[in-house]
Amino acid sequence: MPEGDSVYQATARLHQALAGQVLLRSDFRVPALSTTDLSGYLVKEVRPRGKHLLMRFTPPEDHDPAFKKPPLTLHSHLLMEGRWDIYAPAERWKRPAHTARVVLGVESATAVGFDIAQVKLVPTENEDELIGHLGPDLLGADWDPQLAARNLRSQPERSIGDALLDQRIMAGVGNIYRSEVLFLARLNPLTLIGQVVNLEKVVQTSQRLLEINKNRPRRVTTGLARTREPYWVYGRTGKPCLRCGTRIQQFTLESQSSGQDRDCYFCPSCQS
Repeated sequence: MPEGDSVYQATARLHQALAGQVLLRSDFRVPALSTTDLSGYLVKEVRPRGKHLLMRFTPPEDHDPAFKKPPLTLHSHLLMEGRWDIYAPAERWKRPAHTARVVLGVESATAVGFDIAQVKLVPTENEDELIGHLGPDLLGADWDPQLAARNLRSQPERSIGDALLDQRIMAGVGNIYRSEVLFLARLNPLTLIGQVVNLEKVVQTSQRLLEINKNRPRRVTTGLARTREPYWVYGRTGKPCLRCGTRIQQFTLESQSSGQDRDCYFCPSCQS
């Protein structure tokens, strides 16, 4: 599952490559959109919303009001395997063509969405049907730390480790940041929200980590970008804690919001 900073970087690349240009080609390789043709539409912008990617289009001008088309938004969610790549118009793709789900071509570039599990096209005015449930975006203009803290505080019997992955509370935290934020806050993932003294610190740390990494080519939570150990605990099962030397442990925590089991990493000493 991508983290909010990964989606932020992907949308920035797509925006730079496509925004302000007219689509010369569109190819949707998903059943619901297989006959859709957006040729002639202007790519207005590409923006992130938490882990969701929104590509907004302005329709071609039509002098007959009876045939006026609405602005459209292409919504995609990368989930575990999805990604957007950008190529020169005649460049050979580096991934198998049969995994492409969306192909969008403008004069200077071709954007290809590979292995994207969720692809929907809606009128822009109906975007909220797809993303209206999301909490404040950690990297968005709507970021509201007080609202995020209130959302957490409203579920006192829920574990903090589970709640941080719930995009309805605040949008953008994935499994990596969940583990790293809780280490920095010295919280065991199973701690109930009602027992957390300073939820504001958890929220602030979440936003700070995503903010400092949103433009980095390599995600780092431990310090300088060239460090040999980019993470405090994530993916470091059995290795010594960088702070106290205790062996990092791992366990599986089921999410109430998604029903999926996700690995959780923590230091049993620092996060006791």
